[in-house]
Amino acid sequence: MVNEEHGDFHSGFVALAGRPNVGKSTLVNRILGRELSIVTPKAQTTRNRITAIHSMPHAQLVLQDIPGIHDPKTPLNRALVATAVKTLEHADVILLIVEPSERVHNEDRTITDLIKKSGTTSVLAINKIDTVKPAALLPVIDAYSKIHEFSEVIPISALHGGGVPELVDVLVKLLPVGEPLFPEDDVSDLPVRFFVAEIVREQITKKTGEEVPYKTTVVVESFQEQEGRILIHADIHTERDSQKKILVGKGGKMIKEIGIASRKKIEEFLESPVRLELFVKVTPNWTRNDRMLREFGYV
Repeated sequence: MVNEEHGDFHSGFVALAGRPNVGKSTLVNRILGRELSIVTPKAQTTRNRITAIHSMPHAQLVLQDIPGIHDPKTPLNRALVATAVKTLEHADVILLIVEPSERVHNEDRTITDLIKKSGTTSVLAINKIDTVKPAALLPVIDAYSKIHEFSEVIPISALHGGGVPELVDVLVKLLPVGEPLFPEDDVSDLPVRFFVAEIVREQITKKTGEEVPYKTTVVVESFQEQEGRILIHADIHTERDSQKKILVGKGGKMIKEIGIASRKKIEEFLESPVRLELFVKVTPNWTRNDRMLREFGYV
């Protein structure tokens, strides 16, 4: 059980902000010690605000891995950015994650402007320190210190774990004193179906070309326990026949590969045998259709 007898238990929401692909999802997974957020080499793979709960004897961090803040050109991207901004406004602490470059990107300036407007306590994490020499961090710290006064600056490697325990300690100290916000056994407030769909989408992102993942979404239509295994039926929606052909592949090879890889990860996530059925459907222009975006849970 969580120990609160001394009245010094800290709990609250930490919003993870940063440009697409700076390592927010990798950091969430590192802190949790399990894979909860999609991690791929492709940018803008986080579409929803993923809430991850990390409970400790003295604290509970509620990490909110938000979509990368970028220039929104479609209704889908505008919805993603709106989700990110709303999360920043309601956070107890904002963690800005950047790469070790002394050039401050426009997206990071936009985020720091939002932080200033919110008045929320903020921490700067310089990620991917395993890719540079220690001396290279000083100009980065100087560049970001000029645009905003962060409570703390912590160099980390989300991939390898360097500096992450120190970062967690800093975040805990900055959170308000209070009772846990969620039961200590919870790892997220999102339903299991969401993570099943995310696992399938992750495999689509890893196995298909540049355009297809950004025009594809996954909807779990049924989830049933039967005779010691879980039966899952999921629809993969894409916008054009040409994209469907890529997803299905010659003789069904691609969809079979996606299904096998997805089933393996879903079984690890659910700790149960799984039968997974995937169907590809063409839903024209769904990324630009407000009704479909609502139906798929993006707005």
